[in-house]
Amino acid sequence: MRLVREKLRSDVSPEQALLLLGAPAALSGDWFSSRAVIAPALGAPTRASDFALPVPAVRDPAPGSIGGGWFGYFSYDLTDPSRRRGPLPAERWAWADHVLRLDEHGTWWFEALVPDGKEAPAGLAAKYDAVLLGGRAAASGWTPSSLRRTHADDHRTAVKNCVQAIEAGELFQANVCSRFSGPFDGEPRELFAEGIRRWHPRRAAYLGGGWGALVSLSPELFLSRHGRTVRSAPIKGTLPRRGAQDDHLAARLRESTKDVAENVMITDLVRNDLGRVCEIGTVRVPELLAVRPAPGVWHLHSTVEGRLAAGVTDADLLRATFPPGSVTGAPKIRALDEIAELEPVARGVYTGAIGLVSPVAGLELNVAIRTLEIHGGTVSLGVGGGITADSDCEAEWQECLHKAATLEELLATPPVSGTGQA
Repeated sequence: MRLVREKLRSDVSPEQALLLLGAPAALSGDWFSSRAVIAPALGAPTRASDFALPVPAVRDPAPGSIGGGWFGYFSYDLTDPSRRRGPLPAERWAWADHVLRLDEHGTWWFEALVPDGKEAPAGLAAKYDAVLLGGRAAASGWTPSSLRRTHADDHRTAVKNCVQAIEAGELFQANVCSRFSGPFDGEPRELFAEGIRRWHPRRAAYLGGGWGALVSLSPELFLSRHGRTVRSAPIKGTLPRRGAQDDHLAARLRESTKDVAENVMITDLVRNDLGRVCEIGTVRVPELLAVRPAPGVWHLHSTVEGRLAAGVTDADLLRATFPPGSVTGAPKIRALDEIAELEPVARGVYTGAIGLVSPVAGLELNVAIRTLEIHGGTVSLGVGGGITADSDCEAEWQECLHKAATLEELLATPPVSGTGQA
């Protein structure tokens, strides 16, 4: 298989490109050192076999290119010990033999993976360029809606029970979550386009099909694998950020004993997960406890890197690390059991992973937080936080509300009908 690519003339934004193309999959923010990756078309949906996806070899790939690959997700439900399932499939992957990529300099590229012995798709790049140059996409919006929240006392009770388990020495930390839901009438693709226009999340992802849709405005990287180098960037620790008046909370977050402990424990867990599949002595933490903004909140970020041992595949890497440590707890296996006991319903895709596996560029997956799951006229949102021995039940509930606020605002205030997104 070989890579072909062609520079396009258009300079439209990722959200405009998504709407103009009516694409079934898109990544926006910081993916593979690019600003956006859009799949105008996908093949038939499939499932991975124990996290394994067939990836063909590509001759002479151009540096920085992607070409195509598997777009999809793994839901948290795959590893829920209670075997509960949400309304969406537990996983869904589909092959894209070509993509449009917006590089870090603002240039769009048409890139395709062409089997040996076959001709490159004639005129396809020019066709897409004409669509992107054709003007603004009209957006019909969606009916404003609000989410029905879990009863606050239920979440407080779950946090209290988790703290008691920690005090009893059963575990160090667990992520306790609640699920909000409500009606949705509209186009999920437009919901995603408006979300990235407003907030520019670093790890945003959209997937849609007959099975439903995912609108993920995630700020968090679960895994990137480029060549043999693998990286994870767990987020743990949160304070609200609704405007400049909240900027002082960034310093308070870095000084918070509870939030720092929360992050350090999960960073150590991620080090352990990567250590199972990386060369001895290569796992390191180049960044610890950095404070960064995300839509509506401040977060503590850390970064863990390593070099995969010889013979380790992407499936091996995923089996060693999934589900993400930042949304489970430590020790991870005990945390999974505690979550199943404390949370009354399946998480679904929430706290799973969404992204792309490319034979040219490698693998990148987000952590499926700040993610709307849409199916059958209903939209669902999971929110939660890490619980430690120092957790306060009311503060943990308020953290859930802070994390949900921007997505609730998005659902309640669609763009003006027919104006499109700039």
